[in-house]
Amino acid sequence: MITVTVNGMEREYPDGTLLGTIAEEVQSSCRDRILLAVMNGKLRELFKRAKDGAEITFLTGRDKPGIQTYHRSMTLLFMKAFRDIAGQEEAGRASVEFSLGKGLFIRLKDGENPSPQLAARIRERMEELVRDSLPIEKRSVHTEEAVELFRRNGMPDKEKLFYYRRVSRVNIYRLGDYEDYYYGYMVPNTGYLKYFDLLAYENGFLLMMPDENDPETVPSFEEDRKKLFRVMEESDEWGKKLKAGCVGELNEQIAAGKCGELILIQEALQEKKIGEIASAIIQAENKKFVMIAGPSSSGKTTFARRLSIQLRAQGMTPHPISVDDYFVDREHTPRDENGNYNFEALECIDLEKFNQDMNDLLAGKVIELPRFNFKTGKREYKGEMLSIGENDILVIEGIHCLNDRMSEHLPKENKFKIYISALTQLNVDEHNRIPTTDGRLLRRMVRDARTRGNTAQETIRMWPSVRRGEEENIFPYQEEADVMFNSSMVYELAVLKQYAEPILFSVPRDSREYLEAKRLLKFLDYFLGVDSSQVPGNSLIREFIGGSCFHV
Repeated sequence: MITVTVNGMEREYPDGTLLGTIAEEVQSSCRDRILLAVMNGKLRELFKRAKDGAEITFLTGRDKPGIQTYHRSMTLLFMKAFRDIAGQEEAGRASVEFSLGKGLFIRLKDGENPSPQLAARIRERMEELVRDSLPIEKRSVHTEEAVELFRRNGMPDKEKLFYYRRVSRVNIYRLGDYEDYYYGYMVPNTGYLKYFDLLAYENGFLLMMPDENDPETVPSFEEDRKKLFRVMEESDEWGKKLKAGCVGELNEQIAAGKCGELILIQEALQEKKIGEIASAIIQAENKKFVMIAGPSSSGKTTFARRLSIQLRAQGMTPHPISVDDYFVDREHTPRDENGNYNFEALECIDLEKFNQDMNDLLAGKVIELPRFNFKTGKREYKGEMLSIGENDILVIEGIHCLNDRMSEHLPKENKFKIYISALTQLNVDEHNRIPTTDGRLLRRMVRDARTRGNTAQETIRMWPSVRRGEEENIFPYQEEADVMFNSSMVYELAVLKQYAEPILFSVPRDSREYLEAKRLLKFLDYFLGVDSSQVPGNSLIREFIGGSCFHV
């Protein structure tokens, strides 16, 4: 017999008892289905054995590692079903690309638009596999054997990925007769994967899955995602042009000494896009307010500066304005349900003063611009005066800029709205995507350590609150933008690696944030590092790593 502590209570079990067996015993005390275990501070799949003296807690879909496990397992389920329906020869046609709303977009590589009938057949096969509760098995193989398996199964992205890995062994997951590699953990069997939907969409499929707010409800697809989809499509095309659509291809270029050229091309593509946006603003009549919004660490400040330069080059006189300078004094900042300052709330902004100043400028009056002192928590005035003429334009950036409530007293015909986000176009491989939120979290972690003295642990701790604010205040308005801009760089994670790894290693092993820090460290291990000296001074990445010519 062994003795373990489960959720603070000691229990005895026969030696060799699986974590899944213990989970079934305590399931009734959990609100949602248990998907994963934490044993002695380490994540463990439910088909692992409990160890004598271990401390065990369980995770559900309301926990980030739990919902990630569910989504990852759903991808394996789709790939197995797709191969069963399409056939072995067609199995390599499906590639996981990016999230779209609450769905995961899976492209058909040949560009064919799948029929709703095909989506229904695959969905039915997935449902059959769920009813059968087939085990998801895991085996460890030598890296050379894994590379040969990927080559044999037509998975070149994985073959390249592991060419640059220093590990000697690779974990392979098997579902029936289908084998694949996945970055992270899986549920024990397909019976856990009851909640999903599959739709035909454009040249692929949308796999709809629950999120951690409600892990047993499948969200409906919001049809008004066309602009976001087009931006992601364009970004994927950039990746293909640069021959860096996956980590293995990026590492190939780094190893061949071609990263400097890759950086210059990527920066040139981005500058070209910013120039096109500037032209669109000028061609649109009567635009006086360029409203730039986006989630945390999307590079709004640097984008606003670079857009201003492009506008100036095309005959306009831009004036950058940060909405943050219109923050109410700290003591008037609203608080969240935990009593902490809620800096993402719209009420953080002095809306009356902002609208009054902008309308005064539109009317030809002179105003005094405020500057918010984040150290004292006070708005200050230091004699910075502004008025605008015929060719002047205000470039305003802030997280609420697409929300008409923020600028409700400004004429709609004078606004030009831009949504900016770091929409990661790079994937680990064709079946393992890199979440956009991971890229932004690493950006913020590096920037906050440099500019605010925040530890990686502090950034990880506050990230869920930041994400909730984005879901409430930013994402609902993104499709209202006149244009969208993707600030992600295909090379950036190879640069951020050098800055992020040391601060991630500093996260205490006994802290709640350690599991997330460990996950990010394992993720960064896929990348070969790149010297940041090759990154131009006006790059968006400089906003995070330092050395920006804009002094942001």
